[in-house]
Amino acid sequence: MGEVAGLLDTHALLWWLFDEPKLSVRARAVLADPSREILVSSASAWEIATKHRLGKLPDADVLVTDIAGWIRKAGFSSLPITIDHAQRAGSWTAQHRDPFDRMLAAQAEIERVALITNDPVFAQFGLHALW
Repeated sequence: MGEVAGLLDTHALLWWLFDEPKLSVRARAVLADPSREILVSSASAWEIATKHRLGKLPDADVLVTDIAGWIRKAGFSSLPITIDHAQRAGSWTAQHRDPFDRMLAAQAEIERVALITNDPVFAQFGLHALW
């Protein structure tokens, strides 16, 4: 793989996998470029499985049975959660409480990659967003 283009926010991952028109033209072009490496956090798999279990992602039945396979099939790379990621996620002074967002922000900062998202909440973490 080539240059790391960024880390996918969970909604951007879902929109790509399910071909949702809400995904921006720019993000779609970056994700479709095979010369760029796209990272998917373990936190996104955790978030998808959790939200599916809670009934918040009822259309993700097929996805939750093999999230890793879907990520590989899309040509993306998985990003495990490390101790450094966890420590940074827990120590952010930003008031945002969502543990999945805090982890994605920490991973994007530590890995020095853009976060592929349209969620304005990430501005409070001072991250570079690609959308």
